[in-house]
Amino acid sequence: MHIQTKLPKVGTTIFSVMSQLAVEHKAVNLGQGFPDFEPPEALRDAVTRAMTDGRNQYAPGIGLPNLREQIALKTERLYGHKINADTDVTVTSGATEALFSAIAAIVREDEEVIVFDPAYDSYEPAIELQGARAVHIPLTVPTFSIDWQRVRDAVTSKTRMILINSPHNPSGAVLSRADLDELAAIVRDTDIVVLSDEVYEHIVYDGAEHQSVLRHPELAVRSIVVSSFGKTFHCTGWKLGYAVAPKALSAEFRKVHQYLTFCTFHPAQQAFAEFLASTPEHYLELPSFYQVKRDRFRALIAPSRLKLLDVSGGYFQLVDYSAIRDEDDVAFCEWMVKHAGVAAIPLTPFYEKAPGTRLVRLCFAKSDATMDAAAERLCKL
Repeated sequence: MHIQTKLPKVGTTIFSVMSQLAVEHKAVNLGQGFPDFEPPEALRDAVTRAMTDGRNQYAPGIGLPNLREQIALKTERLYGHKINADTDVTVTSGATEALFSAIAAIVREDEEVIVFDPAYDSYEPAIELQGARAVHIPLTVPTFSIDWQRVRDAVTSKTRMILINSPHNPSGAVLSRADLDELAAIVRDTDIVVLSDEVYEHIVYDGAEHQSVLRHPELAVRSIVVSSFGKTFHCTGWKLGYAVAPKALSAEFRKVHQYLTFCTFHPAQQAFAEFLASTPEHYLELPSFYQVKRDRFRALIAPSRLKLLDVSGGYFQLVDYSAIRDEDDVAFCEWMVKHAGVAAIPLTPFYEKAPGTRLVRLCFAKSDATMDAAAERLCKL
């Protein structure tokens, strides 16, 4: 039987490849973006309690009412944007499912979605599966800022969606209020939907305030915002996220969600509802928690021959390795995991066209012991 692939450009994700190499070579894994420390004990206890209390069957497809209410309260408290918990919030099986559901619900065949390179690797396959085309606009290196004139030039009658990501993975760049004003001007008087990937919304540094599109009234009414409990509460393996969108967009989003996963892990939903109500200080203190890790990691590898780029948000550090080896980033990452015992992620898989830069991504959402072990090896390069 002949099978014709719908995703001819897709192979095994770079995250799986590098994590497997890390295991094979007993390397310190700073590649895949997950914490190597545990979620809060009270949150773990709440999950256990929910299972013991019988929360083990299907949850409502759009999410538990008490969790959606807590999300609505949190959204208004942080961003000044009042939403309806019943019509505007949908709990999903992780942010990746939310992103796919949003794209599948809104984007039609032969339409276009503007994405910014380096772009998270799940975006384009989701777009292509709809028979649509991703229009790639490279961010300006080394600041990884958006050239808004290039965005204006890229908009056509086929543009259905603009997909933004702030804080940005992999660079850690963040969008400003001025950026959101530029975006609003571009989509004004159009039917373009904004999909805003904000999974690192609580990880911004140096006293900055996360500029969610939900803060911007003109954008909020035409946007789907995707958030992640896994990134915020150190539990990426639980695969719980949510999407916030106005009623009409949420209705379309839910049509896809109900047939993709229908609902998500019931005990964790109950636990998050309780934890959000009792412990809001967790996400309020997350910027300072990760800033300590960022600053510690940067200090540890400062003596190395790696050049550190600025990090304004998220938990990734980009480094320039050109003083160590003159080869492409994929080859360098393979060499580093085999010969230095540290796994990183190259940027090339995040681009439509290889940028030719000498940059790789390191994750500092790690314990002190992990950071110490990695830094000792990196400083020997």
